[in-house]
Amino acid sequence: MFDIGFSEMVVIGLVALIVIGPERLPRVARTLGHLAGRLQRYVADVKADINREVELDELRKMKDSVQQAASSIENSVQAELGKTEEALNAVADPLSAMTRKAEEAAEEAAEEAADEAAEAASAAADPAAETPKIPEKSG
Repeated sequence: MFDIGFSEMVVIGLVALIVIGPERLPRVARTLGHLAGRLQRYVADVKADINREVELDELRKMKDSVQQAASSIENSVQAELGKTEEALNAVADPLSAMTRKAEEAAEEAAEEAADEAAEAASAAADPAAETPKIPEKSG
């Protein structure tokens, strides 16, 4: 923290001994030690708070970049899905039209077959109605 050498510490100690006196010097040294400890703890707490804020800011930036990447990926996937859907619809539309035409033709053929079957059934049920009656000779 401070660049104080051993010789400077000895000079400071001698001046303190002369100014404060030998009776009060231990108490003053203890008080100064407590204050220095509190100052070191306060400085360490401030440094830790600053480091936490820096890390929190970095995490926020990382979160934002991840969210941007996720949204760009989502947009590209949605665009590709839209293109694929359009392509599938382009292929499916003619097929569905052909299927509808085939269904209509099958329904018409089924109706015609049902009509013919009904006519054949009615003809088979009443054979006399189809054959002409021969007049009987009375005699």
